[in-house]
Formats: sequence, C-alpha cells, structure tokens
Amino acid sequence: MSNIDLIIEERSRDIGDFLVGRILPFRKKRMVGPFIFIDHMGPTELGPEKYMDVDQHPHIGLATLTFLLEGAVMHEDSLGTKVKIQPGSVNWMVAGSGVTHTERTPQELRNGNVFTMHGYQIWVALPKEKEFMQPEFHHFDANELPHWQEGSTHFKLVAGTAFRKTSPVPVFSDMFMVEIKTEEEYQLQINAQVRGEIGICIVEGSIQACDNHVEKGNMLVSKAEDACSLTIHPNSHIILFGGQPFEQERQIFWNFVASDPSTIEKAKENWRNKTFPMVQNDETYVSLPEGF
Repeated sequence: MSNIDLIIEERSRDIGDFLVGRILPFRKKRMVGPFIFIDHMGPTELGPEKYMDVDQHPHIGLATLTFLLEGAVMHEDSLGTKVKIQPGSVNWMVAGSGVTHTERTPQELRNGNVFTMHGYQIWVALPKEKEFMQPEFHHFDANELPHWQEGSTHFKLVAGTAFRKTSPVPVFSDMFMVEIKTEEEYQLQINAQVRGEIGICIVEGSIQACDNHVEKGNMLVSKAEDACSLTIHPNSHIILFGGQPFEQERQIFWNFVASDPSTIEKAKENWRNKTFPMVQNDETYVSLPEGF
C-alpha cells in the first residue's frame, strides 16, 4: 500500500509579467506542515519591456520565504530593508502584525539583455501565539546555509531542521526545507531525517516513490511521519519541505493568513484605508482584489 497521500500537478496562473505554477494551497490539501502557499516562478525569460515589478502589497500572520534558482530580485519593505536576493540565498520576511513590500528586477538587469528568472515564493504560517509579533526581515547568503554532499548528490538545508542539521533562518515552528540535486541515481531515506508532514517538489528530472513514477512539475504529499524511501533519478532536482501541522486551522485570503477570520477582515480594512506601514518613497500599491 502506498504511503503517498496525494500527487499535485502545478496549476499555471498569470501574474501579469509571466506565468507561475501554483502548488499550494490545493483543494484537497490546504497546508503541508506550516507551509500554506507555494508559487513556482518560471523558469521564464525576462528582458526588454518585460521585467518583474510587483508593487507594494501587504502581509499578515505569515513569513515569506524567497528562494531563487536563477535571476535576481530586489526586495524593499516597510521596515526599511533594501536587499537583492540571488540564486541559492534566502529572504525570510516575518510579516506578523503587518508589513508591506515590493519585489522588482534589479536595475543592473534592466540593460536590454535577456535573462532567466526561476525560483519559489513560499508562505509559512506563523504559530497562533506569533501571529501579531513585530515584523522582521532576515537575509542569508548561499554560503551561510548548511550544505553537504553524499557521493555525487548535493544537499542544502534552506530552513528549519533536517538530517541532523539546523539552518540559521529563524523559524518559529517545527519545519524543514531541503534542496537536493543528483548527478547519479540516489536512494533517499526520509524516515527519521525529518519530522511531520512531507511535501516533495520536483523541479527537474523525476523520482520513484512507493511505486509511483513522478516527473517534474508535480508535488507529492506523504503521510505524516510515514514516508517511504525515494529513488531520485540522475540529474534531478527536488525540494523536500514540511513539518508539524498546527492544531488550529488557518484562514487565507489574498495576502493575509490568520487563525481568526476577524483578523483578516481588519487587515482588509486597514489596506483599503492605507493604514498599513508602507515602503518609503514608493507611491505604488496593489489594490485589494474585487470581491474581497
């Protein structure tokens, strides 16, 4: 009997400048551990007259985790942060009680040349007692993250605790996110290496899991604490993520996450009235979608 609960195919959606693949939430699986939202950006070519320009928009009750594979993004937020994220590094923005930010193609890439943009935008729900904490921002370069090699297979611990290692990213719940790249076939034993629910995003290549052959562009969700071993095929690239689920259900509306629906309603009102903290010297903003 298979230990895989669900295989989820990426669903494309248009965000204006390019298509992204929505992985979470899914109608049959709203969260994997504390992970409540995952968008796969690209890979897509950007260049003259087509850049990433996401105007300022708000968040509450979550932490955003940006992890790039190709390209670069300039992040600015209402805390005064201005930092460029590049492949392999991590931006970890804790929204808590409320934060606003923008994401744009850096000026040096607006030079008339074509470049590839590829990465993941991830939301991690905060524990109930941390939903109203003060916002924070943390950036970690690629060489600051734990990384190791087993034979020709490369591992990077992006966030949380896994494989008896801990990332410096300051998370607030029991979670993990691990990047794995293979050159040859590799047998991955997950049991006892991570805790909680398990999701597996296949970025490139394919895997064999519990008699299921799964190609890139899909995500697998395994039963909590009960993962079978994986065969990762040569020249594959996967992201392993998850953690302990929360006892309380989370509401998600637009860019807001909360355990209490009234908190969402208050955030909507604050954004309409422009009482959120805003990015300095930036007059742009994303309007609340119609119907909210």
